Amino acid sequence: MKEARHTILQVDDHALFRNGLKLLLNSHPRFRVVGEAATGREMLGWLEQAERLPDVVLLDIAMPDMNGIEAAAEALGRWPGLRIITLSMYGEEDYYFKMVSQGVKGFLLKNSDITEVYAAIEAVLEGGSYFSQELLFNLVSNLRSSSDSEAEELPEAEETTDEAALSAREKEILLLICKGMTNYEIADTLFISKRTVDKHRANILEKTNCKNTANLVVYAIKNGLVEI
Repeated sequence: MKEARHTILQVDDHALFRNGLKLLLNSHPRFRVVGEAATGREMLGWLEQAERLPDVVLLDIAMPDMNGIEAAAEALGRWPGLRIITLSMYGEEDYYFKMVSQGVKGFLLKNSDITEVYAAIEAVLEGGSYFSQELLFNLVSNLRSSSDSEAEELPEAEETTDEAALSAREKEILLLICKGMTNYEIADTLFISKRTVDKHRANILEKTNCKNTANLVVYAIKNGLVEI
């Protein structure tokens, strides 16, 4: 019996980009694009009428009418389980922290190789998150080169605790989470069980007062734990 393919909704105002990516996604044996939208409002309308929510939403940030930040906030408020991956351009790093605070599951740059897009979707489908290493490098570089007064204010992860509260193993796992690894991949990398990783992840979320795994990336950057 042929395995059902995971459904994807594409949201981007550039039709040429959408069409090219759709061809590549549909060529993958596990993915199928079931819908497209050119604005945030179109996305919300599509979701309202859908008989079944898509497994993943690929969402652009800079769009007319309603941008990705506003669309993500409203969509996740109405459908909290929606898995959103931001796919955007250079020069928009300041928006990514706002998207993290909304609860999106991943970030990719539009110049990413298609294999990285596949990897991001797979990671999110497995319950993890995915953050482009190139994007993380840009974010960290910008934060390091900006003065505190000029730097974009990072979203609060409630009141983040001193990073010293994390154990050595928890810091190690936090870095792997920032690299977009799933719990299974972290377990394989560290030669421990997935159940142990699950427990560490839960402890990290509690200690850092982060609401979701995406917020952990912000925490890691604020506390200088990201090394690229």
